Amino acid sequence: MSTSGQPQFRYTQTPSKVLHLRNLPWECTEEELIELCEPFGKIVNTKCNVGNNRNQAFVEFAEQNQAIQMVSYYASSSEPAQVRGKTVYIQYSNRHEIVNNKSPGDNPGNVLLVTIEGVEAGDVSIDVIHLVFSAFGYVHKIATFEKAAGFQALIQFTDAETASSARNALDGRSIPRYLLPEHVGSCNLRISYSAHTDLNIKFQSHRSRDYTNPYLPVNPTAIDGPVQSTVGADGKKKEPESNVLLASIENMQYAVTVDVLHTVFSGFGTVQKIAIFEKNGGTQALIQYPGMLPSVMTDCLQI
Repeated sequence: MSTSGQPQFRYTQTPSKVLHLRNLPWECTEEELIELCEPFGKIVNTKCNVGNNRNQAFVEFAEQNQAIQMVSYYASSSEPAQVRGKTVYIQYSNRHEIVNNKSPGDNPGNVLLVTIEGVEAGDVSIDVIHLVFSAFGYVHKIATFEKAAGFQALIQFTDAETASSARNALDGRSIPRYLLPEHVGSCNLRISYSAHTDLNIKFQSHRSRDYTNPYLPVNPTAIDGPVQSTVGADGKKKEPESNVLLASIENMQYAVTVDVLHTVFSGFGTVQKIAIFEKNGGTQALIQYPGMLPSVMTDCLQI
């Protein structure tokens, strides 16, 4: 029960793969909806900022049982569904799909909605997207996600004029072939304007970047993405390559600071970020480089 006496769930509706969410923060973003619902299944469509107070939304799952799982989970959990600290009220919608009647955004804004056709998530990295669009001006933030329309990205520029220049030049064009994996033939860019003006990026990861905030936490799991361990010829597990290294610092003979780590690790490339933390009684650090580094380089390092 909420403090207002309203139940968080209504049980009278027939289950649907579309959920109706109420009491959201004003102008809740699509990314926040996806973050809340995605653990329960694939999101194929959303409709944000519904209602007079713009505090309601609809989320459509790929399968009805995924929506049922979300409702069941929060119905039995002691922790309510929340967005920005607000309790979200969840019920099944009486609709079975979300129909967006709005045509692609034609009102110029500083955020572009880019659909990359002919590819799947992982085929086009966020670094490639940044490379292509930063040719037209400073890119502040990028968020990528999957919807029924395919693999999409939100790209935030400084102003609408810069965004318009990028849209006019790239809409209907293809990403250069040399920037794509071998198995991808061509991928066309379909670009419209987004209603967003400032993307809410919580972590630097393979799915989202904030180029304006060098102190934003790095999510190493998200940057690495879902990977499977491989076994080398010697039968030992091979560590996947990544642009973020996890360093365990043992038997310290002197204080290991950020400056010390920067001196040691910058010998192998430009170090973008360093975070030191305590875990399981030991000292560890995350070191981020701009590009992938082979795991074999760790054999050269000992502090």
